[in-house]
Amino acid sequence: MFKGTKYVTKGVQSEIPVELQSFMWMCVLALPKPVDYLQIFRLYVSEGKQKIIHEQEQPEYKRKHILDFPNPVTAKVYVIDDGDHCTMLLAEEY
Repeated sequence: MFKGTKYVTKGVQSEIPVELQSFMWMCVLALPKPVDYLQIFRLYVSEGKQKIIHEQEQPEYKRKHILDFPNPVTAKVYVIDDGDHCTMLLAEEY
């Protein structure tokens, strides 16, 4: 899973800094097997830090990351593998 060509939507391009996009791709690629086709990232700001909750439903997986990032953002991001390619999109673009 998640080995195909990777795409990001216009929403992700405009709202999520490239460094955070790269971090989320790294998180997906580092997942223990088996991996769900749908990865969920909840990005939020707390105490000036970028906080990210990375989840998948089957099998259940949840991990929290705290980053010292200069411009933290708040968003919900999906990463979906449809078999041919992988797409990172904002939840509202789904």
